[in-house]
Amino acid sequence: MSGGIWELRRDEITGWWSATVVDREFEPTRFVAERLSAERDPACKNCAEATVEGVTRRTLRQGAFQSVGTRSDAARGESGFLTLSGMEEAGSWSTIIAPKLAHGELDEVPVGLVADFLIAVRDHLRAGRESGATAYIQYVRNAGAQAGAMTDHLCFDAYDLPQVPHRLAEEIGGAARVSIRAGGCAYCRMIHEEESSGRRVVHRDAYGLVVAPFASRSAFETWVLPHGHAADFADADLATVRGFAETLQTAVRALRAIGMPPYNLMLHTAPLRERVDVTYHWHWELHPRLRPIGGLELASGIPVVPIAPEEAAAELRRALR
Repeated sequence: MSGGIWELRRDEITGWWSATVVDREFEPTRFVAERLSAERDPACKNCAEATVEGVTRRTLRQGAFQSVGTRSDAARGESGFLTLSGMEEAGSWSTIIAPKLAHGELDEVPVGLVADFLIAVRDHLRAGRESGATAYIQYVRNAGAQAGAMTDHLCFDAYDLPQVPHRLAEEIGGAARVSIRAGGCAYCRMIHEEESSGRRVVHRDAYGLVVAPFASRSAFETWVLPHGHAADFADADLATVRGFAETLQTAVRALRAIGMPPYNLMLHTAPLRERVDVTYHWHWELHPRLRPIGGLELASGIPVVPIAPEEAAAELRRALR
């Protein structure tokens, strides 16, 4: 079958478009990517600071962000833009690390350790919300050098951001618009519709749903959403966190269908200073790194996805059988 027929798909919440290839059979050889290495770094700094059991937080940089490039009447250099010397440092960069020698993937460690990570994330968000000192804490899990990882030690990075990320603001605003138009939570409605269809569902359990989104932005992208409506991950109770740990672990395990490539796992949750309880829904997004970004994507801002999410979900389901 000849290639090149793309289906333009629109994300109902954000309004962003993606171009999905819909006229090709799944061919693993089309996806050339680094595979997560089994080799271990003998000089792992995380192992040097980790404990024997449980998770530990390492602060990598205080004052990690400085806002420059904005015109202002104050602290301007000759260019008319704010200079580094005229700015106060903001935010921080830290990491939650697994115990010593824990260099496996999320699906290779006990589910209790995954729960420990999520509890640490939740508690950090709670502390940030109570202090009111920052706008957003972005949590990510980078797996593999191609995904931006600087170590093969199992860890989650936290970026204390002085502003709400653009992507999240688009989701929050879009979800509010859908709620005004149709009522209720856009994500809850999406969960109901995806479960009813089943075409893009990868996994379902008592705590959450793993689904390939209709307007995926990367090949084999999945979202991991809790069944219970909640905007803020910081509000999750202990039973929910522990149950959802298994859901999240299953989403990562499904990547075995495509050889466990590098990936980015990221939390989207409510901003620390805003209450969007009715319209927003926290979730994790999982993006495998299977191919470089092409020229059309850079020029247009429209992601090109070389496999339909319906077909991707079918392949991922096979890995879980």
